[in-house]
Amino acid sequence: MKTPLTAAAFFAAKLAFQTDPADLAAARAAGAAPLVIDVRSEEGWRAGRIPGAVHIPGPRLLERIGEVAPDLGTAIVVYCWGPGCNGSTKAGLDLATRGYTAVKELIGGFEYWVREGLAVATETGRTRQAPDPLAAPV
Repeated sequence: MKTPLTAAAFFAAKLAFQTDPADLAAARAAGAAPLVIDVRSEEGWRAGRIPGAVHIPGPRLLERIGEVAPDLGTAIVVYCWGPGCNGSTKAGLDLATRGYTAVKELIGGFEYWVREGLAVATETGRTRQAPDPLAAPV
């Protein structure tokens, strides 16, 4: 007989495997930054990215992850474009299946990172837009 998942267990598990832009930014500011991997396309990467992120398009992730994270215990945050994209969910699953034990998905992806007014890197430098009052943390 299957044991039903309790609400507390569900939410605890969700928090264990997801992070939001504000929490990721705070961890980076505190020097406890995980490896951040952008799994979007080359076009998405060129349009803007989280500063310091590593670009590995989703289809190449398992082929290249060992180059940037040889230790299966490496803290990793994966992201894609936004909440309508499941590329980071697929990437997280791929990494967990490969044996990585500290993988999280960035809630809202790059879209929410930008909407919260956090720094964005491009080939021409860093920018930041005003936080969207509907998305930025209070």
